[in-house]
Amino acid sequence: MAAVEATKPLQDRVAIITGASRGIGRAVAHHVASLGAKVVLNYTSSSSSSHANLLAAEINNPRSAPSSHHLRAVSFQADVSDPAHVVALFDHAEQTFQTQPHILIHVAGVVDSKYPTLSNTAVEDFDSTFNVNTRGTFLCCREAANRLVRGGGGRIICFSSSLVGALRPGYSAYAASKAAVETMIKILAKELKGTGITANCVAPGPIATDMFFAGKTEEIIQRVIDECPLSRLGETKDVSPIVGFLASDAGEWINGQVIRANGGYV
Repeated sequence: MAAVEATKPLQDRVAIITGASRGIGRAVAHHVASLGAKVVLNYTSSSSSSHANLLAAEINNPRSAPSSHHLRAVSFQADVSDPAHVVALFDHAEQTFQTQPHILIHVAGVVDSKYPTLSNTAVEDFDSTFNVNTRGTFLCCREAANRLVRGGGGRIICFSSSLVGALRPGYSAYAASKAAVETMIKILAKELKGTGITANCVAPGPIATDMFFAGKTEEIIQRVIDECPLSRLGETKDVSPIVGFLASDAGEWINGQVIRANGGYV
């Protein structure tokens, strides 16, 4: 008789992951899928479609999950700053997997790679940062608060940044946009009282992704490494297990919190 496969922590729960085509979002998607979740991989631009489609194919590949030949992952293009797109994203999750989503993992975000001082920040760049980072979080959280499965197991996990604590010059708009995210999440956790849905933030420090490296010289990168007590940049694999834990039943007692995952950088 074949051995019965152990139930995984997120077995058949549906997770919507924004910004899933690259970087931290991609690593998080892989990890929660490995925990048994069915995932909707959101991406914004057409240039990211191939990355998202490849990731979906990897997760759906029977060789990596021989016990399951059913659809486990789909990709979906949506601009998180557009209310209609966010509704369509949640609709697609429900229609694809025939159930309400259980988990929102909102990773999508942007940073101005010119790293201007506040006095040199263009209004257009400020608006663009807040449009994606803050408005996008608001729209996704609002939809999740009304659409996630209630009664236990519902999870909202958003991404902030340890720069909210570090307060580095050149990041005024970015850090401010993420500080707003942290405030919304802390209040949302209280507003969801009685639903069984938790809401938390993960706030990574410097992580070796394209977004981190953009616009930085080797000297600046080395300086960041030297400031970390562990003398290295973070990796996406340092972050994804934290998200997996928060998404699981074991993470229920963590609610309304900001977890600064930065190796002691801040």
